Amino acid sequence: MDFPRILISALRGGSGKTILSIGITAAWKSFGRQITPFKKGPDYIDAGWLALAAGRPCYNLDTFLTQKELILQSFFLHSIKGDIAVIEGNRGLYDGIDIQGGTSTAELAKLLKTPVVLCIDCTKSTRTMAAAVLGCLKFDPDVAIKGVILNRVAGLRHEKVLRKNIEHYCDIPVLGAVPKLDWQSFPERHMGLLPTPEHGWAKDSIQAASQIAVRYLDLEALAAVAAAAGALPVSDALQESIPAEAGSLLDSDQNLRPRIGIIKDSAFQFYYPENIEALEAAGAEIKVISPLAGDTIPPIDALYIGGGFPETHARQLAQNVKFREKLKSLAKNGLPIYAECGGLMYLGEELVLDEKSFPMAGVLPVVFGFSKKPQGHGYTIVTVDKPNPYFKINTELKGHEFHYSRVLKWRGTDKDLAFNMKRGTGFINNRDGVCYKNVLATYTHIHALGTPSWAISMVRKAASYKNQKKIG
Repeated sequence: MDFPRILISALRGGSGKTILSIGITAAWKSFGRQITPFKKGPDYIDAGWLALAAGRPCYNLDTFLTQKELILQSFFLHSIKGDIAVIEGNRGLYDGIDIQGGTSTAELAKLLKTPVVLCIDCTKSTRTMAAAVLGCLKFDPDVAIKGVILNRVAGLRHEKVLRKNIEHYCDIPVLGAVPKLDWQSFPERHMGLLPTPEHGWAKDSIQAASQIAVRYLDLEALAAVAAAAGALPVSDALQESIPAEAGSLLDSDQNLRPRIGIIKDSAFQFYYPENIEALEAAGAEIKVISPLAGDTIPPIDALYIGGGFPETHARQLAQNVKFREKLKSLAKNGLPIYAECGGLMYLGEELVLDEKSFPMAGVLPVVFGFSKKPQGHGYTIVTVDKPNPYFKINTELKGHEFHYSRVLKWRGTDKDLAFNMKRGTGFINNRDGVCYKNVLATYTHIHALGTPSWAISMVRKAASYKNQKKIG
């Protein structure tokens, strides 16, 4: 299969590749192209911005979370629906969790046979940038680095010196030069501000990034790099799976499908689109609800609460007493609930912020506080070693965690925690996965393609709960 694709990477995190990826995506979209965005690595925020820039979901590509065959399948299924696929890498091009770089952006580029454009931060540097780019070219010749974008350039003279050195020593083109910018249209990530509908400034930020791309980048040359990516071989097995996956929603009577509620708003916004699509593909009807938008929970057969920043909305969440009490009552009566990170915090008794306490749903006997530094950050590997509603014992799950919250008070025991941490921090005592009846809440975020049993288990639990309600 032959379709245009390009991967934007960098020498390190913080080099500006996110704003450039967003700008390129938004600019090409404004020209009438259908852009399919992807994000490498465990990231919700950058993916949210890319989705807004493209006007369609941004899908995750991560070789730690998901098997390579499934990454290829997902990439094919979504890329063939657009004109150009734009992939934003994470951290530096060759950064990974082992010495072989098995989870790096470079390995993803090779897997997808995608040309790479390097975004380099040129602050207080000239000829050395050529050495850095040449090092990337020589480090793994199988990685197809096809161009460079200069970022944070001090002026025309600085840009000219950089161009001459990189093009002379590295023999690859410079495809744009962005000056140092004295504005900040994009909020700091730790503030938890995503481009959700209630953030009217988000579209202005996207427009600003698009204007940067149009003004400072050679978009035609970048499109030519993407167009020259060439064919990506498709195995027979993968070709056979594409039609089946493309029409994977069940044809059953809509009234018989269990309804799974998803709490999705500016407090709970960390969801991979693949996770929601997996629930639908397994037979669920999705109902989006919010404790910020109403005080009732409609009839549902299960509930999925993703991550986010409940601490930034702690007062609003605490004030919605009816919603909290209804959620606690449903959990007590056996409603299947799966919660990740921010969802875990909302199910606890309290959030303590700056010595002020805000009551939460009270489903789980835990009080959370917050630190200025991350308390858990990075990939996780857990072994399921205790009974729980959704995973078989001895199952190994791969995920990721990123949270500033910590446990202040825990009135449960280790017997209430279903996961043993092989990698990562988890909840407490090197464990995670808080269980209560049909509730499982964890700091670990999972990806449905990497953990396919999750969606099936959720829908089965929801169907069972629905049938029990009929009998009752």
